[in-house]
Amino acid sequence: QGPLVESGGGLVQAGGSLELACTTSERIFRGATIAWYRQAPGNQRKLVARIDHVGRSTYADSVKGRFTISRDNAKKTVYLQMNRLELADTAVYYCNLHPYIRHYWGQGTQVTVSG
Repeated sequence: QGPLVESGGGLVQAGGSLELACTTSERIFRGATIAWYRQAPGNQRKLVARIDHVGRSTYADSVKGRFTISRDNAKKTVYLQMNRLELADTAVYYCNLHPYIRHYWGQGTQVTVSG
């Protein structure tokens, strides 16, 4: 495992919801912009959403209005609430800083959306 640990993936039907969590240490979390990325089979890893240390967030166009990123400073955790999931959301989801740090990549968490 890397210094950021993802959890919460699973199998869900299209239109359903999942919440992912990314937990790390105080040293990494404090003051950092933390992001969720995803990689579908055969595709490059792409930025999904990011949140800075004061809670400002940005999203990829493909998830705007469906996904919400948030952070709990006390728990050193960043969440990704995913609603109205689509088949195209199937991927391994990773968290990292933004910009990412290569050796911070973890194992990710698999999200599979079924039709």
